[in-house]
Amino acid sequence: MSGNPKISEKNNSKKTISFSENDYLKSLKVFFEEVTLISRFTIRFFKEVVKPPYEFNEVAKQSYLIGYKSFPLVAITGFIMGLVLTIQSRPTLAQFGAESWLPAMVAVSIIREIGPVITALIFAGKVGSGIGAELASMKVTEQIDAMEVSGINPIKYLVVTRIMAATLMLPILVIVADVISLYGAYIGVNLKGDVNFHLFFVKVFEKLTFMDVFPALIKTFFFGFIIALISCYKGYNSNKGTVGVGESANAAVVYASLMIFIIDMIAVQVTSLFI
Repeated sequence: MSGNPKISEKNNSKKTISFSENDYLKSLKVFFEEVTLISRFTIRFFKEVVKPPYEFNEVAKQSYLIGYKSFPLVAITGFIMGLVLTIQSRPTLAQFGAESWLPAMVAVSIIREIGPVITALIFAGKVGSGIGAELASMKVTEQIDAMEVSGINPIKYLVVTRIMAATLMLPILVIVADVISLYGAYIGVNLKGDVNFHLFFVKVFEKLTFMDVFPALIKTFFFGFIIALISCYKGYNSNKGTVGVGESANAAVVYASLMIFIIDMIAVQVTSLFI
């Protein structure tokens, strides 16, 4: 009788180990299936984007909804970003007697990294979740099936237009956010000092170079593309009823935000090869 508990404990430990291994293999299988499906979805997008007819009116409509409607949130975020960064950086530079470097330091930080990444994250939260929820609700209410029956290509009308609009609009929003951030930085400098507007921006543009601006602008196109692609994929392939709408919106934001950091890391590594 005394040996039975030990045997059962050993058996339970074996079952636990085998169960965890099965879970690991199952997760790995799901991951590769997901990668395969999103790769096929991406290939289909590139096939449809070059095929006529072209939905220019829908692209313009989505550009308005995605870009113009996001402007107030991006503008407020950009202003606060520049203001707070300046206020936080000033005491540190003052300790080294380098307050004159404040405009240039803030400008380079915003334009190179902070502006594009923060704006892209705001964009993913607002636009990505909206696209994911919208397409998921159309999927569960069978509106996408109705479009296919009517002879309308849902990929071209729903997916291509939104991805194109997001890819074009995010760089514009980032430029706007950078400009407003610099104005916020100017306000921050003048909270505890008196710096002329012209002198502030002379200091800013003295230190900015082509390699500060160009790579930061280029990566925003990739940010916009990946945010819209993941959001459309999650929404278009939602299949869990009304529960799937919320899950698609949540997954779109989470995965898009993760991909923003991955793309940013790759962009920094590639840019460092040319500097």
